Amino acid sequence: MTNDARREPARDPQDLERLLIARQWAGDVDGMAALYEPDAVLDNGKGQLTVGRQAIRALFADFIATGENFAAGNQSPAVTSGDLALTSTHLPDGSVTAEVARRQRDGTWLWVIDRYSVT
Repeated sequence: MTNDARREPARDPQDLERLLIARQWAGDVDGMAALYEPDAVLDNGKGQLTVGRQAIRALFADFIATGENFAAGNQSPAVTSGDLALTSTHLPDGSVTAEVARRQRDGTWLWVIDRYSVT
């Protein structure tokens, strides 16, 4: 069985944040990137956009290499409309994340847009 087959999928948009943090703390860069659609866009809140799953994977690999860990915060309930969901988390430093997730054909959810430092 491959690592991809063993990874828990996001069956609800609320699962994405928890899975991202758990995978980062475990050093699972591929698993982190797997939570994003292939053409997803990540805005680190510092004016830099990272486009595409492979570029997002590289960004997360850099985070792990430097020992940077995401902080767990207080997740707000997802706002869902059809196959789209807005997720957000209030982080301990006072910043807020905002993400757009899309339901996939198999019923799982992946992020399409991720902005993890809205101030």
